[in-house]
Formats: sequence, C-alpha cells, structure tokens
Amino acid sequence: MPTLNSNIGNVGRGFAAFLSPPPEGTVRFTVGQPNFLTPDVVVEAAKNALDQGQHGYTRSQGSEEVCDAVATFLGRYNLSVDGNDVVVAPGCKQALLYAMMSCLNAGDEVLLLAPAWPSYDGMLKLIGVVPIHVPVKREDYHPNMEAIRNAITSKTKAIIINSPNNPTGAVYFPSEIEELVQISVENDLWIFDDMIYSGLVWSEHGYCSPATFPGGLERTMTIGGWSKVWAMTGWRMGWITGPSAAMEAVKTCQASAASHIPTFLMPAGKVALELESEVVAMAESFAERREIFHSLLEEIPGIEAPKPEGAFYVLADITSTGMDDVEFATRALNEANVQVVPGSLMPGGEGLIRMSYGTGLDQIYEGCSRLKKWLESL
Repeated sequence: MPTLNSNIGNVGRGFAAFLSPPPEGTVRFTVGQPNFLTPDVVVEAAKNALDQGQHGYTRSQGSEEVCDAVATFLGRYNLSVDGNDVVVAPGCKQALLYAMMSCLNAGDEVLLLAPAWPSYDGMLKLIGVVPIHVPVKREDYHPNMEAIRNAITSKTKAIIINSPNNPTGAVYFPSEIEELVQISVENDLWIFDDMIYSGLVWSEHGYCSPATFPGGLERTMTIGGWSKVWAMTGWRMGWITGPSAAMEAVKTCQASAASHIPTFLMPAGKVALELESEVVAMAESFAERREIFHSLLEEIPGIEAPKPEGAFYVLADITSTGMDDVEFATRALNEANVQVVPGSLMPGGEGLIRMSYGTGLDQIYEGCSRLKKWLESL
C-alpha cells in the first residue's frame, strides 16, 4: 500500500473511545447533544422542500434566503453582517475547518484555551498547523491572559475562542473578550469565534462577539450552527461569516470540498432561525437541569466543579478521589454503570471529567445517585 498523509498519525479521535454505546442500563453523561427532537415546524419545512422538488444543486454558499436568515440572526448579537458574506456549511465543525484552511498555512501556530474541544487540535494538525494549548484558570476555567501573552511567538497566527465553552461550561466576561481582541490586534492574529452554544447561557453576562470590539471585526471569523440550540445535531448545518476577502476564500473551500449542504435543508434552516418559543423552552429546560445537576454533584464525595455558566457541560475535578481521570471514567462505567469523559483526552484536562446534562432529568438523578453510592463505598 502507498504511504499515508504524514499528519494523520498525529491526529487523535477526541472523545470517540468514551462515546461508544455502553452496556444497556448505563447512564450516559458523555454525548454532547440535546435529548430533544428537532421542532416539528423545522422538520415540516424540510419535508415540504422535498415535496416541492428541491432536489438539485443550488448556490454553493447556500441559498440567499438561508444566508440572509443567518445574517439577521447574528444581528441579535450586535453583528452587522451581509448575507453575501455568509456560507452555510455541512456542520459547524466543517465551517471551522474552512476558516482554518482559508487563514492559516502549514507551520503556523494557533492558541487553544485548554482544555479545549479536541476536534480543534485534530483539525489544525490535519492541515499541518501547530496547536498551542494555553491552560485556563483552574478555579473558573476563564482565560489566563498572562499565559496567553507568554505563549505568543512569531509563528502564532490565530486564537480560537469558544464561549459558552465546551468542555468547561465557562462564559467569558465581555472584558475578557475585549482583552483577547486587544491581544489579537497587538499581534495581528486571526480570531476564530466558535459561538455554537451562544443561545445557552446561564450567567448574567451573555455571549459576546469579538467582532463588536475595536479591531475585532476585520480579524474575526464567526462560526456557529444549528446543532445545539435547535436540537439539530444530525442535520449537519453550520455557518461561517467574516471579512469579505476571507469569505471569498471560504467560498472557494466550500465549492471545492462540499458543493453545498442538501438543498432541501436550507428552508428548514431559515425556519429554525426564526423560532422563539421552542428555543426558549429548550433553553429553560437546560437551565433547570444545570441547577439540579450541580446541586447533586455537590453531595458526591471527591467531585468538585464550578457551577456551569453556559452550554450543557460540567467539568469536574476528581483528584480528591485518589484516581486519575481515566481510571475514574473506566471504573465509573464498570462499577457504577455511569459513562463520563476523562479530561486527559484533552491537553490540560488531566484530573478532570466532562459530564453532559443534555440528557433527561431522570437520568441526571439516577446517574448522580449511582456515582454517590459508588464513591461512598470505596
């Protein structure tokens, strides 16, 4: 067999080893997706588009209607976007990869606030870019500005911001976003802003776009999608916008790599972005789960975690149990029938476990009860 791409050997598969379906009866705190169904009106829009014969090719970046809908939606966050500078991609992850492909060259360095979603690391390595993991502050998982400044070299070309954050649940303060923009301006860095959880915020300060601060607009690539807020993970629909010149490069990536998302999904994406009550109801459910989950975790010996500020994850410190995170996750599955993600699958996540409260309340109560009984028995 001929040789493979030399970058592949350096790329992991993120949480994959701990996301496999566990034995029946296991409580899963691992999967990062809502347990809701996609709103009926969105499903009907896709069905209607199929019935109407929307089966063929269309504009590569997405229809004018869905791109304009994304631009209008982003206006809620004080972003002024032209629909022609929007590309609708096969998922937020693909949109982020387009940003990397458009703005970076092999050998460049990109700062990740660690622990970071592992796909960032993998995507960068696939295109020959070097991820630099900069630890966040352990007490609240917010950025450590001094560490960020110290990590910048002549090869640093970008920083990835994800707030609300997966895996930490942190939502960065506007003053922190502003300082990250200042650092980026001083060092002429791109900012890749992953806003996928922007509608799931439990802190008084909400999602804040780097593009709204001085110097941020011309260097920010804003990436989001339908997966989390609208319960559309399997639809694989994401968006990206940024400076016009950069978006021309993104359009080239899309046209060369994917053509476009399925045509009949575009009307559904537009309908989803216009929803109000359905989205609010899902967010309120997550807010309730967050309160209950954190309260139950506080009663479990050896597990310590700051209260999540956004998204639907808890990142807990389990070092007081005397186990490392892989041992904890393995034994929790085998002895308590609870599946969690070990933090060391992400650089900077050693001694931590990630748990999702995207599951139902019954599973949250049952899973926490099992973990409590198991740890108390040791």
